[in-house]
Amino acid sequence: MVSMYLLIPLSLMLFVIGIWAVRYAVKSNQFEDLDNESQRVILDDRQERRQALSTPPPAKKAQPEQVNKAPAESVETHDK
Repeated sequence: MVSMYLLIPLSLMLFVIGIWAVRYAVKSNQFEDLDNESQRVILDDRQERRQALSTPPPAKKAQPEQVNKAPAESVETHDK
């Protein structure tokens, strides 16, 4: 019986939070266009890919060859 004093107010608080969350989602137009929004992500990716393929790549600037400036490894052998 003692647990009922804790569980009933807790369940009422969760119920009120759930109602508030649904009301917030409806007011912020989360349920406005359920059919097309899921496809928009895919279509946007396709359009970006088509634009990237249709535009020529930027011209590369001529760069002088870079010389590898890594130090040579010195191996010392000690014969006794």
